Amino acid sequence: MPSGGGTTDMDMAAMVADVVPEIVLVVGGILVLLFAVLGPRRWQTGAALLALVVVALAAVVSGAMLDGADTLTFADTYARDGVALWSKLIVLAVTAGVIGLSIPWFRSDPRHGEYYTLLLFSALGAILLAGATDLKEFVLALVLSSATGFVLVAYHRQSSPASEAAIKYYLLGAFTSTSLLLGVALLYGLGGSTTLPGLAEGLDDGGGAALVVGVGLVVLALAFKIGAVPVHAWMPDVAQGAPAPVAAFVTSAPKVGGFIFLARLVVALPPEVLEWRPLVAVLAAATMTLGNLAALWQDDVRRLLGWSAVSQTGYGLMAVVALERSELAMPALLFFLLAYVVANVAAFGVVTELRGRTALDAYRGLARARPWLAGAIGLSFLSFVGVPPLAGFVAKLLLFMVAIEVGYTWLAVVAAINTVISIVYYVRVLAPMYFGGITGPVPVLGQWAAATTLVFTVATIAIGIGAEPLIDAFEAAELAGR
Repeated sequence: MPSGGGTTDMDMAAMVADVVPEIVLVVGGILVLLFAVLGPRRWQTGAALLALVVVALAAVVSGAMLDGADTLTFADTYARDGVALWSKLIVLAVTAGVIGLSIPWFRSDPRHGEYYTLLLFSALGAILLAGATDLKEFVLALVLSSATGFVLVAYHRQSSPASEAAIKYYLLGAFTSTSLLLGVALLYGLGGSTTLPGLAEGLDDGGGAALVVGVGLVVLALAFKIGAVPVHAWMPDVAQGAPAPVAAFVTSAPKVGGFIFLARLVVALPPEVLEWRPLVAVLAAATMTLGNLAALWQDDVRRLLGWSAVSQTGYGLMAVVALERSELAMPALLFFLLAYVVANVAAFGVVTELRGRTALDAYRGLARARPWLAGAIGLSFLSFVGVPPLAGFVAKLLLFMVAIEVGYTWLAVVAAINTVISIVYYVRVLAPMYFGGITGPVPVLGQWAAATTLVFTVATIAIGIGAEPLIDAFEAAELAGR
């Protein structure tokens, strides 16, 4: 190509190198689909193993890129920075775990191979969300993540709960997608650019009420993706009605991408033009409070996990409030996301291993029938609460520290009160599980689900004990283009 003002072959090669993990997922997803369509039905489990290889390869490539420079690529529309790379690794870890849970769950489905293509593309959507630095890129990533998520939730076509959950998920997604497009149009008109660096410069002159509305509409779409108030209602429905491995994925992976793009968006907004911190703080308080209060009344363990996921979103927003004012804000956010998704997959892993048991009474006496499964879900709950030395303890500690450091002590107090409230509904599950009598036989699903649950349970402990090197690594991760 010409060496003048155009893009050279070397520049293009460098840009392609920046998105190798994404390319691996795209090519791998297509290969998995071809395998599933062309292979005999008795080989469908092979699609899962191929998907695991794809995820492992993408993770290796992402890890190898951590030593590179933090830059923006593709005309400032995509980030190749430490935050994006760590987010990729977290999403890929969740995806690998969900594949492990899915192998026995979907074994009786004669054509479940295509499921793994949808899973890989949904993971790609979450990864693109985390790396997007352009509103158009964000729209595409959100659509990819949501569209595949709708299908995954409804994958059991004969299941009424799955169909109902998928419809609710779809309707809320359609509503927020419409608001997103209106918000993007407003911000483009006000800032003269769709890239976040371009908006940071173009919005210096203000925008008044139009800017507030534009940002609010975009944040509404992000609130849907991460499960925050006021568009959170899909999360408990999906946790209850979707296939258990899908519930583990949809309540975990998209949240990672949504949180990171929210961080990029608010950091790009000039503080003198729009003071966004009080708004995010109120959103955090409302989300964690509603999630915990709603969980108090649940007699369905999977629905309880869904409301717990809503409350955890509120805690994570505390780190967003502290961005740009605390050096620990981004490490706190990354560590929280890692701690949450690992414990969440472990908890849903127990549900999966128990063949989708969902009624609270079905867990009575579990500690006597299946002690290690009771221990796994118990450790997950304790991590959500923030009990040392589990990963959730370090995450909560970091979140409280950054909130207090930037002057939002009231938010830390609200979070502490909510943490105490959460103990009540977790104990409602744990008490009969350990002190109740066995109600009947407790069949389990198989070795794949058991092994995956064990790995993520051990990770919940190991991440808490070995938190320091992880925090140091997260401290070195920065948002490019700030």
